[in-house]
Amino acid sequence: MSVSSSSPLPLEVLEGVSHPLGATFTGDGVNFAVFSAHATKVQVCIFDEAGTTQVGCVTLPEYTDEIWHGFVPGLQPGARYGLRVHGPYEPAKGHRFNHHKLLLDPYAKAYMGELRWGPELFGYTVGHADADLSFDERDSAPLMPKCVVVDSRFEWTQTDAPRVPWKDTVFYETHVRGFTMQHPAVPEHFRGTFAGMARDEVLAPIRALGVTSVELLPVQMFLNQSSLLEKGLTNFWGYDTIGFFALDPRYMDGPHIDEFKHMVDRFHAHGLEVILDVVYNHTPEGNELGPTISFKGIDNASYYRLMPDGDGPGPRYYINDTGTGNTVNLSHPRVLQMVMDSLRYWVTEMRVDGFRFDLATILAREPHGFDEGGGFLKSCRQDPVLSSVKLIAEPWDIGPGGYQVGGFPPGWAEWNDQFRDTVRAYWKGDEGMAGKLAQCLTASGDRFNQRGRRPWASVNFISAHDGFTLADTVSYNDKHNEANGEDNRDGHSDNRSWNCGVEGPTDDEAVLALRARQQRNLLATLLLSQGTPMLLAGDEFGRSQQGNNNAYCQDNAISWVDWTAAHGETGQALAGFASRLLALRHELPALRRNRFLAGAYYEGIGAKDATWFTPAGEEMQAPQWEDPQTRSFALLLDGRAPASALPVEAHDASVLLVFNAWQDPVPFVLPTPPAGAWTLRLDTADPALGTGDAPGVADYLVTGRSVLVFTSS
Repeated sequence: MSVSSSSPLPLEVLEGVSHPLGATFTGDGVNFAVFSAHATKVQVCIFDEAGTTQVGCVTLPEYTDEIWHGFVPGLQPGARYGLRVHGPYEPAKGHRFNHHKLLLDPYAKAYMGELRWGPELFGYTVGHADADLSFDERDSAPLMPKCVVVDSRFEWTQTDAPRVPWKDTVFYETHVRGFTMQHPAVPEHFRGTFAGMARDEVLAPIRALGVTSVELLPVQMFLNQSSLLEKGLTNFWGYDTIGFFALDPRYMDGPHIDEFKHMVDRFHAHGLEVILDVVYNHTPEGNELGPTISFKGIDNASYYRLMPDGDGPGPRYYINDTGTGNTVNLSHPRVLQMVMDSLRYWVTEMRVDGFRFDLATILAREPHGFDEGGGFLKSCRQDPVLSSVKLIAEPWDIGPGGYQVGGFPPGWAEWNDQFRDTVRAYWKGDEGMAGKLAQCLTASGDRFNQRGRRPWASVNFISAHDGFTLADTVSYNDKHNEANGEDNRDGHSDNRSWNCGVEGPTDDEAVLALRARQQRNLLATLLLSQGTPMLLAGDEFGRSQQGNNNAYCQDNAISWVDWTAAHGETGQALAGFASRLLALRHELPALRRNRFLAGAYYEGIGAKDATWFTPAGEEMQAPQWEDPQTRSFALLLDGRAPASALPVEAHDASVLLVFNAWQDPVPFVLPTPPAGAWTLRLDTADPALGTGDAPGVADYLVTGRSVLVFTSS
């Protein structure tokens, strides 16, 4: 591949405007605007349709408020381009400009081609003494993807988004490629793409399951690390974003962004929300020894958090709160603007319904530490676009003060890993978990019940993309990540899992029966708890990753959803049970209250909102909660208790949830129902049980390791 230095296109350049940033087609040409506070010159290089030959280059003539800008008349959508940014190469001062390196526009709306790794990508000469202090003059353009000018016009068929209320929300986390690569209803050439996800045969079963909002692992432009490619692996999850406004071409059947818009349109037609998992905390440019692909060459000292000058190592080096080599500097106003512009773009132009923020604590960290009053969180809170969509934080990172579960401000939901760990440990049979489980069942009010936050702020999950699947949680005591090429050293070792007696696959019918019941127990606990539940795709029918709890690099059957399991007898039975649970959740308002339940007594009604009972039918007291051997109890959610802060009696069905983590049966004396008689609605020990079985029961022998649901109205 060669890059011509000639300019056969007679490109004219006018002054243009400094807003909006990026490449904007105006109908008669393209306006380019690029932020760089320390550059001395910015060039836009135009390439042929194949992206292999440079056919023109213009220097942006104007510099306004640290924005370089210019207008190229006649340039059309589809034009391929890259940036060359001139400025000082002074690593000791944090500057790494190198105009020999073609750069991706941070505001580009589309890319074409894949990055090919080579020494030309680095601003310094690889292998040189003092490494990054050297300066490399080789052209990186032959190895680089190219930015593409887009025309954003699209005809939507759905004018209104689903706007699912938080209290009714159920998340379903999945991966665009992994979900459809083996889907029998998706034509082979559409598998792994947005077009594949958009098919009615894919979306209708998701909606029928009872979930409301699909959370997609990263779909923004990301890179494959060279270290993975050398081992024959790939960055499957996509947590290495380089283009915050662009879709990754690997998920597209064609080059046009309309494919994603069509997918969102079809989701909305099925009443499903689209939530994007986004990664604004770091980029794949790494530390001082990483490549120069975009931000590092545009304005390294602005885009990244660098070590302070003075007694320490200085701005030649990067602050690494992410564990990936660098940290995006959201304390800089222009960098913060880029992130906010990106988020608004995905809502207004692409019409997504919310975001899950990877390592969100980093986004809220200022130089002095985590700050809920910092720029990012304040910007989101007051923004009229972003404050109207769902915002979910992964509230931890490896930096100082990095664990912040419950620490985000009102308006945010947060992944609650305490729920996952507690529920797994309880059903595994660990001692001393009853009190902790009680908190989880009521949306972890000990962490979230403050400042007017609602139960939905706790996003509850048993499994997610990172960790064991539900089936593997009950099938493996230990991780089995050998396929990742790191001698099983990667991934968490503390999984709170139990293999039910045999490690991995087995034909032992007793073990398989116990595993099936444990999966039902875990699902029931998740979907019957207050808060916002999140299912991992495939957990509803027992999908396995063969014990791999860190399948980030596995673009193969380990990570792909196995639809043969979904259509097998065991998978169909579990899926039917999960659907019944979600139907109960949607049917019974007491299971999804919009206020925290704390055992408050309402004198005028004569009822508590939540009451805990021992198997003897007596109210739980402190000694029972503190007893490490307590593994069985019941929770009564009184349907008469007010559904809001108004002291008005509700007229909902009451719900009694019974939990027994002992291996043996436990006789339960059921408390007096608030109205009528108790009707058994669900028993994880007998999944074939239908609604209305055992009406009027007062005493019940609860099978070992099981959950029961009774209703009264």
